[in-house]
Amino acid sequence: MQVLIVESNASLRWLWQRHLERRGFAVELAGSQEEAAEAISERTHDIIVLDVVLEEGSALAVADYASYRRPETRVIFVTSSTFFSDGSIFALAPNACAVLPSGTSPDDLVTVVEHYGTRS
Repeated sequence: MQVLIVESNASLRWLWQRHLERRGFAVELAGSQEEAAEAISERTHDIIVLDVVLEEGSALAVADYASYRRPETRVIFVTSSTFFSDGSIFALAPNACAVLPSGTSPDDLVTVVEHYGTRS
């Protein structure tokens, strides 16, 4: 299964990557909207793990671009904010399948990726 992680925090990207790769996932990393758009346009991913707040660019623009270029790809949003706790992210991003707190344990994140990735 192919996973794209879009996260500004390099340490968190690396942590999630290591846990996913240990479970056999192929993982690609992006730290910005531009890097994510390039990855999405060049390769197919089953799941995108996407931080709602990117330092460079817009997470919703990444999700929108993925929905256009790769409509079969599902997006798991992660956030350190409570802004989307009402579920409104699902109205804004039709490819959203889950919203998790950034502090979710890496093992739990892997389980969610595995669950939704096998459904795509």
